[in-house]
Amino acid sequence: MANWILSLGDDVKVETMNYKGLQRRTKQTTINEKTGRINRKKRYGKSLLNKAPSMLVNILDNKLKYAGNELKKIDTFNVKASQFNHFNGEYLKKKVSERWNDFNGMKIQRDLYSAFLIMNVKDNLCEIDTGDCNENWVTFKNSHDIEIDRLRTSEHTLASMGI
Repeated sequence: MANWILSLGDDVKVETMNYKGLQRRTKQTTINEKTGRINRKKRYGKSLLNKAPSMLVNILDNKLKYAGNELKKIDTFNVKASQFNHFNGEYLKKKVSERWNDFNGMKIQRDLYSAFLIMNVKDNLCEIDTGDCNENWVTFKNSHDIEIDRLRTSEHTLASMGI
């Protein structure tokens, strides 16, 4: 996968993530309102084990260094790609279960939109360039719609995409 990503280009940007924190069990005990049972404290440990995103990032970083380039880690705290709306410049926090953004009737998958915003981060890696977003929007929207249609007709669905 790393070789495929690098075949697309050598300007690779990723969000900084605390993978160890995602593996940890939650400390808080909660009760399910519907069933009255105690919720499990499990989080994303097994998924991180199976998908190994940290290993992919390390491999990408090493391959980029061999070529004299560098992996660009954006400032996740300042950029907040999953919350940002480039049309009005506002931030709106969403639940993890909310997989789609609604922009005046245009449904955009949240993770694909976040990747689009990360692609349009300024060189300081701390803020989104809304001018670039507006300039690249039509191309992204067309690619988004094609990919969503492809995923909907594919026999291999991704539960995390909300399709």
